[in-house]
Amino acid sequence: MTIRTLLVDDEKLAIQGLQLRLEPFDDVEIIGTCSNGREAIRKIKTEKPDLVFLDIQMPGFDGFSVVKGVMDIEPPLIVFVTAFEEHAIRAFEANAVNYLMKPVDEDKLADTIERVRQRIAEKKSAEEADKLKNVLNEVAPDAAEELAEGTDESTERYEKLINVKDRGQIFRVETGSIEHIEAAGDYMCIYTGDNSLILRETMKDLERRLDPRKFQRVHRSTIVNLDQVRQVKPHTNGECFLVLDSGAEVKVSRSYRDVVARFVH
Repeated sequence: MTIRTLLVDDEKLAIQGLQLRLEPFDDVEIIGTCSNGREAIRKIKTEKPDLVFLDIQMPGFDGFSVVKGVMDIEPPLIVFVTAFEEHAIRAFEANAVNYLMKPVDEDKLADTIERVRQRIAEKKSAEEADKLKNVLNEVAPDAAEELAEGTDESTERYEKLINVKDRGQIFRVETGSIEHIEAAGDYMCIYTGDNSLILRETMKDLERRLDPRKFQRVHRSTIVNLDQVRQVKPHTNGECFLVLDSGAEVKVSRSYRDVVARFVH
């Protein structure tokens, strides 16, 4: 598997340094470089890379503007590279694979590439499963029905307890007590109404462990326990807020509103 990669930075030396550090990774193919945000948006849309190493501070369109500019297509995986730590939270909110400080540390870069490989493998596995289901629906509908029934039975295997190591302690959290979960890069903030814990895990991995009949994605970085929803408040631009038992409010983005409507009455 080749990871088609685009490098975006307004500093030539930064691009050259990153190219050198990426040379040991045989599966990383650098398909191009960009020196500004506008050029990056055009190249992402035409070349459709798997991965983009993206500088945050650039003249004109900064890195976050680039991410917004490619939201009308299926965006690539993003790794932000910058000299400024204060952008870390916004980078995680943008669902970046990772956030690397300049000069890029080789060990952290290796860890990042491994995360990218995992994300791509997960996506490929999901696509292959969808293809299989489509083929079964066409040529063997009975088998497809059995597969669907087997999936329903598998919901019994979703976890009832999650062990969370936080602040040097291990907490055993009942999934039913979880109110909502927010992503911060590869860390999950788990809220239980009266407590909050940090778990090092990706959103996709955590979703697989939770019962989808109860836990629903309502935003690209937020999962909500639907049993804890007590009110739906309409908002502007087709968005809305869910009011939870604790009184906390969670925004539902437009792209997830219809999904939530199927569960919340």
